[in-house]
Amino acid sequence: MAVQKDAYTLILEAIEAGLYKPGDRLVESELAERLGVSRTPVREALQRLETQAMLTRDGRSLIVASLDHNQLAELYAVRSELEGLAARLAARHATDEEIRVLRGMVEDDSRLLSGDPRALSRANKRFHRQIHLASHNRFLVQQLDLVHRSMALMANTSLAAEGRSEVALAEHDRIVAAIEARDGAAAYEALRVHISRAFETRLRVDAGELRLKD
Repeated sequence: MAVQKDAYTLILEAIEAGLYKPGDRLVESELAERLGVSRTPVREALQRLETQAMLTRDGRSLIVASLDHNQLAELYAVRSELEGLAARLAARHATDEEIRVLRGMVEDDSRLLSGDPRALSRANKRFHRQIHLASHNRFLVQQLDLVHRSMALMANTSLAAEGRSEVALAEHDRIVAAIEARDGAAAYEALRVHISRAFETRLRVDAGELRLKD
């Protein structure tokens, strides 16, 4: 039997899926009706999301937060180090089965290259989540969960930029190859390069140098 999700999880997933974008106003009564729950759990969920800086105040209204340039740079700096550490630990601790799953993800994702950016984004999240789990470090996984939650505050995925998905898949291949070789230093560096290029792509999109796929 499927586990029923609480209001917090449902709202967070809606933000992550892009149903609510930065700047969108969240109304308690509308959310309660949409989610089919009472207003009390929705109110508690909104308060929790505000505490976590996923929502911010605009007068009396709560809106989905957005990241300015400095916050974006800070987020990517932290993500780069934590993701690199996860790859290093995965090279050391991942089981053979976990590594085969990672390799399978790279092969499966190659068939998504001509697909929609949202599907690519979901596949990318699964790939990174698998590396987090393969690190076998629960505290690192918790911190990366917080980082990736904040990534939902970006209106678009960098994978929507022209040419980025093909390059990103090649980068994923190099990350997995390093993990397969049990080369922690190479895995760390490959993942940090991957995050750095994703950040550069996002900056170029914001600057108007790259266009997003339709």
